[in-house]
Amino acid sequence: MGITKSEIFTNEQNNIAKIAKVLGHPARIAILQYILKSKSCICGDLVQEIGLAQPTISQHLKELKNIQLIKGNIDGTSVCYCIDEENWMKIQKTLTQFLTTNPSTNCC
Repeated sequence: MGITKSEIFTNEQNNIAKIAKVLGHPARIAILQYILKSKSCICGDLVQEIGLAQPTISQHLKELKNIQLIKGNIDGTSVCYCIDEENWMKIQKTLTQFLTTNPSTNCC
């Protein structure tokens, strides 16, 4: 979506699109699933668990942090990541509201 065109859409439409874009990569879904499964902050385990290079994992983590699905805490030379529960719930609510809208029955 071009920068010059995003202003013609509502904040909600832009927000849903941003969330969908970040969640649109399978590596990010795998990272979220791993963090959710671990139920606590994790450190350098993702490279081994996901099977991608460390810089690639870092880029995916950055995207997840940008929409505040995860947060990181510095622990020595490592960063531990966990789900940002408050923002997780906000994003969950946004997507649920969008996806539970009943489609029109007057389809062609």
